[in-house]
Amino acid sequence: MADAERKLNNGKSRIDFQTEPSKYRHWKLNVDGDVATLLMDVDEKGTLFEGYELKLNSYDLGVDIELADAIERLRFEHPQAKVILLRSGKPRVFCAGANIRMLAGASHAHKVNFCKFTNETRNGIEDASEASGLFTICVINGTAAGGGYELALAADHIMLIDDGSSAVSLPELPLLAVLPGTGGLTRVTDKRKVRRDRADVFCTTEEGIKGKRAVDWRLVDEVVPASKLEEAVGKRAREFAAKSRRPAGTKGIALKPLARERSADGVEYGTVSVELRGHSKSARAGHSPEPGSSARARLATITLRGPQAAPPTSAEAMVEQGAEFWPLKLARELDDAILEIRANEFDVAAIVFKSSGDPAQVLAYDQFLDANKDHWLAREISGLWKRVLKRVDLTSRSLVALVEPGSCFAGTLAELVFASDRSYMLAPSLPSPASGGGLGRGRDNKPPATLALAAVNFGAYPMSNGLSRLASRFLADPTDLERAQAVRGEMLDAEAAERLGLVTFALDDIDWEDEIRVFLEERASFSADGLTGLEANLRFGGPETMESKIFARLTAWQNWIFQRPNAVGEEGALKRYGTGQKPAFDTRRV
Repeated sequence: MADAERKLNNGKSRIDFQTEPSKYRHWKLNVDGDVATLLMDVDEKGTLFEGYELKLNSYDLGVDIELADAIERLRFEHPQAKVILLRSGKPRVFCAGANIRMLAGASHAHKVNFCKFTNETRNGIEDASEASGLFTICVINGTAAGGGYELALAADHIMLIDDGSSAVSLPELPLLAVLPGTGGLTRVTDKRKVRRDRADVFCTTEEGIKGKRAVDWRLVDEVVPASKLEEAVGKRAREFAAKSRRPAGTKGIALKPLARERSADGVEYGTVSVELRGHSKSARAGHSPEPGSSARARLATITLRGPQAAPPTSAEAMVEQGAEFWPLKLARELDDAILEIRANEFDVAAIVFKSSGDPAQVLAYDQFLDANKDHWLAREISGLWKRVLKRVDLTSRSLVALVEPGSCFAGTLAELVFASDRSYMLAPSLPSPASGGGLGRGRDNKPPATLALAAVNFGAYPMSNGLSRLASRFLADPTDLERAQAVRGEMLDAEAAERLGLVTFALDDIDWEDEIRVFLEERASFSADGLTGLEANLRFGGPETMESKIFARLTAWQNWIFQRPNAVGEEGALKRYGTGQKPAFDTRRV
């Protein structure tokens, strides 16, 4: 991983977010009827980076990558599962949280990406409950500290063994001089609704809270004697399973490994291409340089390819296609591409979204999913798109969409235009781009650039603030949203899209190349830190939700605190933890 102090284990050069159960080193997944058990049994030696051990079920990003994969597989491969039992495979400890040695030796960029991904994984657990009826019961035996308790907080129901020693705690402040980084503070107050004064006591008490007080303070839902634990767990599982709408006896689909072909210039998937500028294929092949193709431009261009065939004729045919069903395949590949850039391409300043294909076919797939919205697989695919688009929203890169001739930004794919910080659209009556990729212009026979809206753009994929991207866009005047709703299904040209406020600029062929080049070069010249703060503030206008609070506080507080000497300085708490030396703090309040 770029700029990390430690090397990746096993000679790896990149963090890979693809895995599957046979490769798990830290989790054991078992499905028995409508109850799935996720057993956390972390391999101490199975670290992502060199230089530490994962003792006491502590975790690093590699552990969470497996957890996220397991949750997705339960949603798609085991639709009959209605309850997840989240348990520990180690005696007298549930989870000691994020590994402190890992955090102490990690680059700031890795700390931030670690916290962001673990936040998204825990939000995914909650989404599985809300959107799919896949409920989670967390069974705590022993210590659930820091990130271990934060993992429990994502569950629908928390059970704690009443043995006189098992406890929950968020000891990051007293022990490490940082804050719970995966939503712990926000979930304690907003989800568990713990009183503020009690939360203050809880978050400054190293040993945590146990027994009846943990229930009285709403930190857990029940405490159970060890002798009655399995009986109580079985009873709770049956209660939650009875509330689930997931289909009984239904066979799922296999989430096959993604086909990826890497090169020095990017990654090629089945429906997605990622090109890293500064290593342009077209420049090597002798073509004219593209705007932003210098190393200074620091661009990643993600091109999404529309479907090659019409939607299937039935939900059964969709299930038969499985992971090759176009909306599912595209969502998984886009998700992997975004994570790849986040974790491995820190120098990328901007992500450029492009598309190619027939927009009418994209709309047809949206209509198919809507017509089958009560089918479990259609529901899960729509849910996956919601989560992937949220991942895009939360990616700390400048986002720009280019709507060109031959593009298929319609319905679901149009969400990427609305998620972008800037969007540019080429006027349709003027010469279209030269074929062969890039931002340069020329003449060919591609259809004019269009943008099309569908029902999904008005609430199917809410942002972290609970609003659709269009509703967030038109906070000033609801009539703007009504005007957009009135043109659903129409193929809008650049002039209409700009008039409706759906794109930032509509440009003619004369200005296209220069305007985009200047924008991208300017973006690459700004402070990366300043841009991250700017974009994170501007993307989430409107109301607050628990989810938006979690990510806002991660950006505004955790990132700042993780750079302060009190935490990461040579005499800071993270550096001195476990050495027997007390940290030396700068006591000034700022």
